[in-house]
Amino acid sequence: MDKTNLSQAFESQKKYVFQEQPKLKIIAACNLNSGIVLHNSKEKEAFQQLYISNNKCKKSFFIPASGAGSRMFQFLFDFMNNDQTSDNFTVESFIQNLDQYAFYYLINDELKTYWQSGDVRLEELFQHILFKNGGLNLSELPKGLIPFHRFSGFILNAFQEHYMQGIKLGNGDVSFHFTIDKNFEKEIKGSLKTVQKLSATKCPVSFSEQDPETHAFAFDLNGNIVLDEHGLPLRRPAGHGALLPNLNTVQGDIIFIKNIDNVQHLNKSRDSILSFQYLGGLLLHLQDEFKRVYTHSDILDEFKKLNEQYHLVQLPNADATLTVTEIKNILNRPIRVCGMVRNEGQPGGGPFWVEIDGLVTKQIVEKSQIDMRGDQYKLMVQSKYFNPVMIAATKKDLLGKTLNLADFADQNQYFIVEKKFQGKPIKFMEQPGLWNGSMAHWNSVFVELSGNIFTPVKMITDLLRPEHLEV
Repeated sequence: MDKTNLSQAFESQKKYVFQEQPKLKIIAACNLNSGIVLHNSKEKEAFQQLYISNNKCKKSFFIPASGAGSRMFQFLFDFMNNDQTSDNFTVESFIQNLDQYAFYYLINDELKTYWQSGDVRLEELFQHILFKNGGLNLSELPKGLIPFHRFSGFILNAFQEHYMQGIKLGNGDVSFHFTIDKNFEKEIKGSLKTVQKLSATKCPVSFSEQDPETHAFAFDLNGNIVLDEHGLPLRRPAGHGALLPNLNTVQGDIIFIKNIDNVQHLNKSRDSILSFQYLGGLLLHLQDEFKRVYTHSDILDEFKKLNEQYHLVQLPNADATLTVTEIKNILNRPIRVCGMVRNEGQPGGGPFWVEIDGLVTKQIVEKSQIDMRGDQYKLMVQSKYFNPVMIAATKKDLLGKTLNLADFADQNQYFIVEKKFQGKPIKFMEQPGLWNGSMAHWNSVFVELSGNIFTPVKMITDLLRPEHLEV
C-alpha cells in the first residue's frame, strides 16, 4: 500500500472507529416456518441422493484455519502464573484425563511414567506440553495442527480430519482451501501429505493467508495512532470478514464452508457428512428452482410460491409487491444454504429477519450488532437458533457465471473492537463478518440440523466430550 492509500485508509478507519458501533434493525428472530425450514427424514434423503447422483459439479471446501491454539490452554497459563481466577477444576480434569487426549501418546516416556505413578510433576509436564525445547509446543501451533483424535493407531490433527471427512463427502472429487498462518505452511503441508498416503487419495489442496493490507490500524482512546515496538503503526487483523477476497478465489460449483475446530472423530462423523450432503443437494435443487422461476411467464406468482417455501424475503406490509426486475435481481445472487442448530447458550451469531434498505431478509447476526436496549433486545432473546457455520454455497449466477462476492457485501456492518496492547486500551475496526455483513446481500436459506453436528473445540478439554473420543 503506497503512502497516499495508507494515509487515506488511516483517516477513514479513524473516522469509523470513533463512531458508535453500527446496529442492525432486527424485525424478528428466525424460527420454524418463519425463516427456518425443517425437512423430514424422507425429504432430507431425497436431497442427499440428488447430491450423490450429481457427478458433474465441482465441490470445494473453504476452511478458515489461521487461528492460534494458545487460547485452548489459557486455563493452564492462568494456573502456572498463580492467577487468582485460575480454573482449578478444569486443571484437575485435564490432569486426571491426560491419557484420553491424542497428544498423550506424543509426551515423552519419562513424563508419562511419572504421571502413571501419580508423581505428576506439574510444572515440567505443562512446560513440555505447551512449549518448545524438546516439548510438544502445542500453545504455539495453529489450532488446526493440534492433535485432536486418535484413529486406528494414528494421531490426527484437524487439518487431516477435515480432509478425511471431505473425501467421503466429495466421493473423491473435491478440493480444499485453507486460510492459514504462512509461518506454519510447511508443517501443514507435511501433515496433509501424511493423510493423503494414509487414505490413498490426492485431492487438490490450496492455501492462502489473510492479506496484511487488510489489517486495521489501532488507535488509543484519544484517537492517536498506536505504535508497535519498532515505532511503526500498530495493525491488527481485521476479523474473518477480511477473508472475503480469499473466498472469492475459490473455484467450485458447490463450496462447503466450516470452521477448523468443528470436526468430529472419524468414527462419529456420519451425521456431519450426511448433513453436508443434504445441504449440497438442497443447494442444487434451489439453483434449479431459481432458474425455473426466473424464466417463468408468471414470475410474480411463482416467486411468491418459492418465497413461501424457503422464506427468502419479507415484504414490509401486506399491500407491498415486488416488480419483475426486483424479483430477478433477488434471484440472481449468490446462494447459501446454512444449517442452524437449536441454541444451547453458545457464543456467536444467530439467524434473524433484518431490514436493510427497505427490504427484510434473513441475516446471521452477532450480538454486538444488536442494540441491547428496549425492543431490539427483547427480539434478540427470543432467538432459538445458533449458527454453527455449516454452509453450502455457490458464487455463480443463474447462467453459471462467477459473481464478484464484494458486490454483495454490506460494508456498513463493520465491527468496532476494543482490546489491550502493552496493558493499555486500543480500538480498531474489523471488516463485516464473513457470514454476517460480507454475505448480507446473498440469498439465504436456513434449515434446522441436529445439534450433534456441532462439536467445536474451543478449549482442549472439549476433546473429552464423547463425540471426540475413539470409543
